Amino acid sequence: MSSTLNVVVLAAGQGKRMYSSLPKVLHPIAGKPLLGHVLDTARQLGAGKLVVVHGHGGEQVQAAFAGQPDLAWAHQAQQLGTGHALAQAMPHVGGDVTLMLYGDVPLTRLATLQQLLDASAGGKLGILTDILDDATGYGRIVRDAAGAVQAIVEQKDCTPEQAAIREMNTGILALPTARLAGWLGELKNDNAQGEYYATDLIALAVRDGVPVATVHPKDHWEAEGINNKLQLAVLERIHQREQANALLAAGVGLLDPARFDLRGTLSHGKDVVIDVNCVFEGKVALGNNVQIGANCVLKDVTIADGVVIHPFCHLEDAQVGPGALIGPYARLRPGAELAADVHIGNFVEVKKSTIGTGSKVNHLTYIGDTTMGSGVNVGAGTITANYDGVNKFRTVIEDGVRIGSNNVLVAPVTIGTEATTGAGSVISKDAPAGKLTLARAKQVTLDGWQRPVKKKD
Repeated sequence: MSSTLNVVVLAAGQGKRMYSSLPKVLHPIAGKPLLGHVLDTARQLGAGKLVVVHGHGGEQVQAAFAGQPDLAWAHQAQQLGTGHALAQAMPHVGGDVTLMLYGDVPLTRLATLQQLLDASAGGKLGILTDILDDATGYGRIVRDAAGAVQAIVEQKDCTPEQAAIREMNTGILALPTARLAGWLGELKNDNAQGEYYATDLIALAVRDGVPVATVHPKDHWEAEGINNKLQLAVLERIHQREQANALLAAGVGLLDPARFDLRGTLSHGKDVVIDVNCVFEGKVALGNNVQIGANCVLKDVTIADGVVIHPFCHLEDAQVGPGALIGPYARLRPGAELAADVHIGNFVEVKKSTIGTGSKVNHLTYIGDTTMGSGVNVGAGTITANYDGVNKFRTVIEDGVRIGSNNVLVAPVTIGTEATTGAGSVISKDAPAGKLTLARAKQVTLDGWQRPVKKKD
């Protein structure tokens, strides 16, 4: 669509049935606010102007979308109906077509809205309608004998005959902007709700000889709004299944698409397999032949070819090189950078550290603020003590080092190339290359010692 398109998003509702201090349009689906979904779709239409009408929680809503210069904001101080809300946006709009959307209707497809805009081209008024088995609660589309739309009648104002109509109004309208201001000025609130309805614009268009076109969505859920947590949960699962279907169509192996959550973007290579109950957040990139076990969480990570992530791992803001093995029960925290063929085993945590090619950290270990070379083997129960309570210090472990089990490496410290540290050592000074360094108390056996026994009452 050309730059003569305006999009007005009504987002002023309080959302009482959400039972939340968070404005309704800020509740998330797939990790993104409802309003964010609507705005992202509107931007893909090429709108010249995006206007958000806000009311309840308006400061929170504006703060959530701060730094988006293509947005204009219109305040609806009193919620007096959709027509009144649309009128608040008029100082910001111009051009040919004004598309009216809703901040709590997040899943309308781009193709559906484009079809509506195409149907309304040439100065027509376009309505997105749907046919339901039971349209109770919705405004009905009233047509004449020839099938031309005459009006929309809200549920509370319907006659029994009108209430039997199955075609309902979704509320999404494409309106000729040049006519809009005049029509809005004619709206009246003499209805059961005492509100100014945008739906009354249709009767005014018919009166003025403006053709009215209708378009149906492919799926009913495209026009479903959210008023409570149940509806939020239902649309969440619909959206997740749509995302899963798209990934399956692109060749990703999802062992159970019903148990998959994408809360961001997921790019992938070939022959990727994802087990159940995995969550992907932010920007995730998976290479070829990546396998992800059950119950993993990946957020803002890049995973190279051939990586295997075993079950119950949590990776955030990390990079994993080709052929690496992770987990199970491993955690890669921000700043973890793993080279090729690294092994990170069960109950291992890595933070702000680089680990070189072929190095292994397999058991019950914490590696933080560390530069680790290639071919290193770290024994079970080892930690890098990188924090003195105020400042962080760095540990350097050079190529080919062998760290014994149950070591504490007290930073700042360097373990030289091919060095070995003995089990149970607390290494607080640099360990020279190629040598064995031990730092443990001498073992002593006490003769004559007797184990305490419990005193009798």
